[in-house]
Amino acid sequence: MSYEVTATRRRPQHFDDLIGQEFVAETLKNSIKSGKIAHAYLLSGPRGCGKTSTARILAKALNCKNGPTDNPCGECSNCKEITKGTSLDVIEIDGASNTSVENIRQIKDEVLFPPNSCRYKIYIIDEVHMLSTSAFNALLKTIEEPPPYVIFIFATTELQKVPATIKSRCQQFNFRLVPIEKVKECLKDAANELNIQAEDEALFWIARESTGSMRDAYTLFDQIVSFSGSSITYEKIKNKLGLVGIDQLNTLFELCVSKKTDEVLLSINETLQNGISIEQFISNCTSYIRSLLFIKCGIEKESLLGNKKDNYSSLIINEWNSIQLERALSIFLQLYRDIRYSISPKFELELAFSRLCWLSDYVSNVEVKKAIDAAQNLLLNHSDAKSINHISEVSHQEMRQETIDSRESTEQTEQSTETVRKTHTEINHVPQGLPTFEILSQQKETPTPFLDGGALPPDNSVQNIDNHSAEAIKQTFSNDDWSNTETPPDDVYYNKDDEDSSDYDQNSDISDNFQNLADSYESKIQQQPTILDEKVIIDDGREISVQQLKGNIYATLAIIDGFTVTALEKTENWKVNSNSLEATIKNAYDFAVLEKKKNTIQEVISKIFGKNMNFIINLKDNTNEKLDKIIEIPKQVAIICDLFKGTIL
Repeated sequence: MSYEVTATRRRPQHFDDLIGQEFVAETLKNSIKSGKIAHAYLLSGPRGCGKTSTARILAKALNCKNGPTDNPCGECSNCKEITKGTSLDVIEIDGASNTSVENIRQIKDEVLFPPNSCRYKIYIIDEVHMLSTSAFNALLKTIEEPPPYVIFIFATTELQKVPATIKSRCQQFNFRLVPIEKVKECLKDAANELNIQAEDEALFWIARESTGSMRDAYTLFDQIVSFSGSSITYEKIKNKLGLVGIDQLNTLFELCVSKKTDEVLLSINETLQNGISIEQFISNCTSYIRSLLFIKCGIEKESLLGNKKDNYSSLIINEWNSIQLERALSIFLQLYRDIRYSISPKFELELAFSRLCWLSDYVSNVEVKKAIDAAQNLLLNHSDAKSINHISEVSHQEMRQETIDSRESTEQTEQSTETVRKTHTEINHVPQGLPTFEILSQQKETPTPFLDGGALPPDNSVQNIDNHSAEAIKQTFSNDDWSNTETPPDDVYYNKDDEDSSDYDQNSDISDNFQNLADSYESKIQQQPTILDEKVIIDDGREISVQQLKGNIYATLAIIDGFTVTALEKTENWKVNSNSLEATIKNAYDFAVLEKKKNTIQEVISKIFGKNMNFIINLKDNTNEKLDKIIEIPKQVAIICDLFKGTIL
C-alpha cells in the first residue's frame, strides 16, 4: 500500500471529526435533520481549518443511501465514491484554474441534467474568490434559482473578494483557527497511530508553529518524523531546524541585563555560526520577549507563552519592567523590517543587542513626567510653607504701620510695596540643593505695586456719554469757551495746506477727554478766515458763531467717524441757510468722501439745529476738472492702500 500523508489519512469523514468547528458542524447537522437544506453554501476561513472536508462531508450526508442523514455511513457506494473523489454527481472545481466565463457557462449547461445515481448534484468550487467578475455575473442567476436537485458549495480563504451579490444568495459559515491545545492533542493521536514516542514540548512547538492550521501541523509533523525516527524530541527539532532554545535565549538575555556587551556579541556570533539564520534568530528573540511581556502583565497561559512560566529566567523578569520590555520588543520588530534594506543584516542584529545592554537605563516619557511632577510637588510644598509665614508677617507689619501714622499715606504705600517685593523674594527662595544662575540673582527689578504683578490701571477721566446726541454735546460747550481773537497754542497749531500732517488719529483711544477734543478742533478752526459777526441760531434758541458750529459738528463726528472729520476740516465758505448748510472743498477725493458720508453729516447737523437740515458740498473747480477724471489720492491714503493691499471704492 502506498504511503499516505498524515493530513490526508486523518481527514475528517464525519461532522463530529471536525476540530474546532463545532458551531458549523451543529448547524449543518440540524439543517439536515429538519430537511431545511439550502441550495448554496459559502464556507470561509483560514487555510487548513476544514472547509473542503466539511463540503465533502455535507455531500456524503446528502447523497448517502441511508440519508439524507447527519451521520453518513461511509460504507455505501455513494459515500465511498465521494471520499475517493470519483463520484459523477459530486463535482469539485478549482476556482483558481477555472476562472473564465466559459467554464461557468459549461456548469450552467450541465445543471440541466439530473444526477446519475445520487440524490443531489453537488458542485464544490474551491477558492471561489479567484473567479473573474464575468464568471460571477454568469453564475448569479443559476445560484439564485437552481434546479431542485442542484446544490452549490463554495469555499474561500478571502471572503472580502467575493462579491456581495454572491454572498447574499448563500448561507455563510465562518471557520476559525484551531486552538493550540487541540492541535497538540491531534498530533499526539497521530504519533500514537504511528507508534512514535513524542515529547510534549516537541508537540507543543509543532502546534505553535502551525498557528492553528491542522494541515500545516500535520505537514510539519511528517517532516519531523522523517528525520527523528521513532522518537521526537525538542532537542532534535532545535538542532535540525536551526532553532534557538529557550535556555540559550535565557543565557543571552541575562548577559544583556548584566550589561556584558562583549559576551553578548560573542554569543551571537557563535549562534550564527551554528547555522541559524538571522531571520529565524530574530523571530525567536521576538517571541521570547513577547512571552516575557505577557508574564510581566500577569499572563501565565502556556498556549500564549509558548513554554511554561518556570522555563523563563526570573532575573530578566525582575530586572526589566513592562516599559523596558515594550521597548525591547519594538527594537526587534523594527529590526526585522530593517534587515531587508541593510548592507549587512548581521550588523543590524549586533546593534540591536548592543542597545539591549543599556536597556536597564532606559527611561520612558511617562517615567520622566512622573519624576517632574514629584519634583514640582516638592518645590510647591516648600514654597507654600514659607509664603504663609512671610505673608502673615507682612500683614502684621502693615497693620501696625497704619495704626501709628495714617496721615503718611505715600510713605506707607512705598513701604508696603517694598515689603511685598521682599516677600516675593523670600517666597521664591530656591531650596537648598537646586542649581542657581549668578547673573539672574544679581539682576535688579523695579518693585511692582501689585502682588501678582502688572501695571497701575490708567486714570479714566472721560465723560460717560450714553448717547452721542446733540443734547449731550451742547452741554459740553458754552459761549465763553469760544473766542475769535485768541491765538491757538503751538502744540495744536494746524496748517491747512500741509497734506503730510495727520489731521486725525483713528487709532487713538475713544476714551480720550471729550473736552480736550473739542478744544483742539476750536484751535484748528480759529486760524481759518471767518466773519466775526456771523451768527446762527440752534434748536435751544442760543446764538453761536460759525466757528462754534464747526466745533460741535467736528466733535460729534470725531466719535462716530473720524475719517469723515478729516475731509470735513478741509472745507471752506460755510453758508447756513434756513434748511441747509453749504460748504466748498478743493480736493476731488475729499469731495467723494463727503458725498459718500453725506447722510451721516446731515444727521449730526439736524440734531444740532433741531430740524431737518441738508448738507450741500460743492467742488471748487479751479481747472475745470471733472469727477470722471483720475482723482488724486493723498499720500497718507496711498500709503495705507499699499500697506493693506487694498483699493479705494
